[in-house]
Amino acid sequence: METGPYYFVKNLPLYELITHEFINTFVKKGSCYALTYNTNIDEDNTVALLPNGKLILSLDKDTYEETGLQGRPSQYSGRKIMKFIVSIDLMDLSFIMDSKKYERISWSLKEKKPLKFDFLLAWHQTGTEESVMMSYFSKYQIQEQQPKVAVSTLRDLQCPVLQSGELRGEAEASCSAPELFDWLGAVFCGVDPNNEPNNFISTYCCPQPSTVVEKAYLCTVTGFIVAEKICILLEQLCHYFDEPKLAPWVTLSVQGFADSPVSWRESEHGFQKGGEHLYTFVIFNNLDYWLQMAVGANDDCPP
Repeated sequence: METGPYYFVKNLPLYELITHEFINTFVKKGSCYALTYNTNIDEDNTVALLPNGKLILSLDKDTYEETGLQGRPSQYSGRKIMKFIVSIDLMDLSFIMDSKKYERISWSLKEKKPLKFDFLLAWHQTGTEESVMMSYFSKYQIQEQQPKVAVSTLRDLQCPVLQSGELRGEAEASCSAPELFDWLGAVFCGVDPNNEPNNFISTYCCPQPSTVVEKAYLCTVTGFIVAEKICILLEQLCHYFDEPKLAPWVTLSVQGFADSPVSWRESEHGFQKGGEHLYTFVIFNNLDYWLQMAVGANDDCPP
């Protein structure tokens, strides 16, 4: 399945994302995504452009004061405020391009405190050639990227027994949703769930009751993948059960970028120890589903 492309742009000035032309070409005519690359949310300046047109800046104290932009202290700063969050609504700006507000923001990012970042960019619009973004940023160092796909077959895999109507599990009949969540993490990390006596790396064992599956299919897609592509993939997984299958369920897990300034919607994201924010769909053969969402300590609860 085609899940790309996305683009990597080196040293892109931030003000390029607030120009009239960029907003009219990409933000207003589809879903545009951008994220600073190789920046650490807890110590660096980071930026994200959301598909709703919100440009989110997570700035250190010095940069924030130098830009003169209006924002708020990061809710994960602690007693000494060292990070600030600025939100710029590009859809709102597009209607007031001649206003003092737009002029102030443009002057701030272009002249007062010019900021440059390496960016990951993606744009989704049905029926439009995706190479438009490649030509638009042709004067910068831009590379087209495709998500990396890794496929493996796991043999004789011990799997938890699930019942779609029993989220909390049932004694000696089915496992709970949290137990499945732990098990999936172990599978993704290549952990042996058998808890062998001579295994000093992990003492994890598969929750009970369980069953041994002769072959399980694991596909990992890594890259800057837009929400619209994930929706298509989820829909295809639902069609997996159009014809009778032996498999009782399939899962789709999505891991967010650990150093993104947002997690769900526009909720601020912090790293703390791991920067986790992820969700998993468990789709059963009767088309019931579970949705599991998880975040680290420096995050609001998912919606």
